[in-house]
Amino acid sequence: MKILGCVTFLLFLGGIWGQSNRNTKSSGKSVKKAGANLGGDAAQPPPGAGVTAGSSRSSGGPAESEREGAAAAAATRAAGQQTDDMRLHFLRNTQVTSYFLEGLSIILGGWCCHSKESCDARYQNIPRLMSSSNWPQTRRGTGILSSRAEENPHWYNTNLVFIPYCSSDVWTGTAEYSFMGSLIIREVIKDLIPKGIKMAKVVMLAGTSAGGTGVLLNIERVASQLGQLGMDAQVRGLVDSGWFLESKQERPTNCPETVSCSPEDAIKNGLRLWNGVVPERCQQLYKKGEEWQCFFGHRLYSTLTSPLFVVQWLFDEEQLRVENIYMGAQSVSDEQWRYIQNLGLELKDSLRDVTAVFAPSCLSHTVITKSTWMSFQVKGTSLPRALHCWDRSLEATRNNRTPAKGCPFHLVDTCQWPQCNPTCPALVDQATQQEVTLLQMLVAMGLDLQRLGLDPQGDADSLASMVSNGG
Repeated sequence: MKILGCVTFLLFLGGIWGQSNRNTKSSGKSVKKAGANLGGDAAQPPPGAGVTAGSSRSSGGPAESEREGAAAAAATRAAGQQTDDMRLHFLRNTQVTSYFLEGLSIILGGWCCHSKESCDARYQNIPRLMSSSNWPQTRRGTGILSSRAEENPHWYNTNLVFIPYCSSDVWTGTAEYSFMGSLIIREVIKDLIPKGIKMAKVVMLAGTSAGGTGVLLNIERVASQLGQLGMDAQVRGLVDSGWFLESKQERPTNCPETVSCSPEDAIKNGLRLWNGVVPERCQQLYKKGEEWQCFFGHRLYSTLTSPLFVVQWLFDEEQLRVENIYMGAQSVSDEQWRYIQNLGLELKDSLRDVTAVFAPSCLSHTVITKSTWMSFQVKGTSLPRALHCWDRSLEATRNNRTPAKGCPFHLVDTCQWPQCNPTCPALVDQATQQEVTLLQMLVAMGLDLQRLGLDPQGDADSLASMVSNGG
């Protein structure tokens, strides 16, 4: 089944908020060989960098190799065999560090590093976010990256490109050799030209966590690059858990370690180190030195022209960790509990003007690459269904038709508590590894529910009432 026009490319950016390969000058250590490069004019990484391609899908490209690949994929499917593994491919531009997996384009996350000290620590502790040396030759896609119709009903046969995160710059860097997130994306697009991306009717740039923020920061640049190729494709963005709010805590601005920095200060420091770039229209809103504000979706969204779908847990675990709140792993103060309660309200407010959104009232982080992504619902609608409705609406608008009614894609839980949505992922006690309710977890974390005016039995009934009313 072909959707979103005759050819669709899904580009997936991996990522947690983190920076890529360290600069050899700043760290004094040699950088490991990176995978296929997607970057641009910066100094190139060692040869052999690669990209991993998803399970075989027709790209619609004119090249003979592409026609043969499509025929082979069809023959394989006809024989009842699965081609689920994405295969590693290296970028032709060996000066840029990264690799992609063919298929839907998704960028991943991992937060970032922003100084010599934080990048050295990152390289030692999480080398996969700093180098592609140990990337596998194949990778099995799950969730929206799955080639199985039962797991990914609307995009299972889309052309997939998975771009792992090794630049640790929130996909914004243009610095030589190390921090090249923005350049990597540009090079991936260039390498997809002979694979048929110029024939695409829709290109969707998706990302999780820092990769989701990378989508916000790069979607206009990708649209411009494709436009310069003479393409008529519509570029769309899918942001999963990359819609962060500014920190409430005051911290020292001189913070060598990422964990001791506020997100704002980490970005301020990182932008200088990465030679980071932000969307031009957003940059024009802020004076020099204030470009960091463009990393926050609620400040950037109004400047974007490409269609965007935001997936965001209202009680995002990474947002809580920014405030040093670790659910189930430590005691929680009354002040922290009040922050948790207010977080959902603030996120709802920040998403009010977003056209397409799926925001469950859950404690979790990222969803679109999980095999369970079909199980979560808001107001009775699953995320794959909401994305399909969004797609149908965009296609109707492009073809001057009236969008179908009864197919929602602005879905935000109305209940006020964490976990008040019955489809939320289960909470697990870190000590016992047993599933627990929210109230049980709060008690285990040292909160006196009665002192806070909460009655365990009464509030359990209240939660059940809210849930029965559809959240």
